[in-house]
Amino acid sequence: MSRRYVNQLCDQEAVNEVYVATGKQLRPNRNGNLYLQFELFDRTGRITGRLWNAGDAVYQAFENGDYVRVEGTAQLFQGAMQLIATKLVKVDPAEIQSEDFVMLPAVAVDKLLGRMRELLQTVTDPGLATLAECYLMDENLMERLCLAPAGLKTHHAYPGGLLEHVVTLMDVASRISPCYPMIDRDLLVVGALVHDISKVDELDYDREIGYTDEGQLIGHLVMGVRVLEDKVEEAEKLSGEPLDQEKLLRLKHIVISHHGQYEFGSPKLPMTLEAVTLAFLDNMDAKIAQFHQHMQDDPNHQSSWTVYNPNLQRKLFKGKPKKDDGVD
Repeated sequence: MSRRYVNQLCDQEAVNEVYVATGKQLRPNRNGNLYLQFELFDRTGRITGRLWNAGDAVYQAFENGDYVRVEGTAQLFQGAMQLIATKLVKVDPAEIQSEDFVMLPAVAVDKLLGRMRELLQTVTDPGLATLAECYLMDENLMERLCLAPAGLKTHHAYPGGLLEHVVTLMDVASRISPCYPMIDRDLLVVGALVHDISKVDELDYDREIGYTDEGQLIGHLVMGVRVLEDKVEEAEKLSGEPLDQEKLLRLKHIVISHHGQYEFGSPKLPMTLEAVTLAFLDNMDAKIAQFHQHMQDDPNHQSSWTVYNPNLQRKLFKGKPKKDDGVD
């Protein structure tokens, strides 16, 4: 019997399948009785699960990031699919096929790394080129970049998602630069490389995606400036020459301001052409990824429209449904 992926589940479907469990919480209902809330995911998406009349024994039966066999019923509730479980059993990782749990879309890491190097080889400013090379030479940093997600849920929230996001921004920055000759193309491309690099330390992604203590307390914008200063020191030792201080200041500003608005956690608004450009490109890439993911995860398989998304404050038009909308 072929497995049922998250994005294939239908309303009122009986479920007996293995998923990765995360985000478990023991909560009281209106009557004070405890129930277990959790999230389940496989390579096609996530679904919220609930187990009624749960207790501490059920809560302790598995850890976040464990594989669990879930028995229950999928149901559509307030426009989103959820799974009401009747039984949860931890599963030995040796019994599962790991490829079922590599989140889509699959990221071609080698291809992305190759494209990153190609783009950085086009940087003509000697100081910025040497600085970028210091990032590439940091094997530990590059290894974690290949594994890290770009976020918890909103966009590129899968292993390798951060690398995909960074390389996409570098590529788009390089392609639009000829249209805006007043922009420093080298600064924009290197800014795209470094803007989110400290998410490799901000996020914890060994078993489940969450924040590290440093990530929660400090955040990747401030952490990114610290990494940048360390790499500048390495670059100056490597080249034997100091980096242009104004370009360094502009690069720091790109990192600090790339969230674009105060309400999005940016301590400074973009105040240079390169900073405002990267902030818009960053938001564009995140929004396109978020819209696409919502369309992929939508439980209304037979509808041209997705369910209403409260974060996006709208439904999305998917077009005419395809005959085969599942995963082989």
